[in-house]
Amino acid sequence: MKALAPDNLCACHSGQPYCRCCGPWHQGENAPNAEKLMRSRYAAYAMGLEDYLLKTWHPATRPAVLKLEDEKSIKWLSLQIIRHEETEPDHALVEFIARYKINGKAEKLHEISRFICKAGHWLYVDGDFVEP
Repeated sequence: MKALAPDNLCACHSGQPYCRCCGPWHQGENAPNAEKLMRSRYAAYAMGLEDYLLKTWHPATRPAVLKLEDEKSIKWLSLQIIRHEETEPDHALVEFIARYKINGKAEKLHEISRFICKAGHWLYVDGDFVEP
């Protein structure tokens, strides 16, 4: 796990200190909306927080394990939120582009993700890749 000092900039590229951005969600507070959860999940990938990722994944679609330790060759570079849309009071979409390098080769992940809020907890359900 890659730790961040509380005053370091957050790994989600919001420009905010970690302690005022994704830090509280990683420490157990509920993200207030799907966009904040998406940012915190991106930061969790960048920081290797597998438990957090699994905890914030809907049980119906959650894998048993992620094995982030096997993905050490991935370097997360940036996150761009394109849109955040609440489709119903407890359902939302977040479209984003995440840029990364794998074995030195630049890549991007463009996805429209679906989220649901259950008992005050936003959860990632699944997503569709957007092809260029």
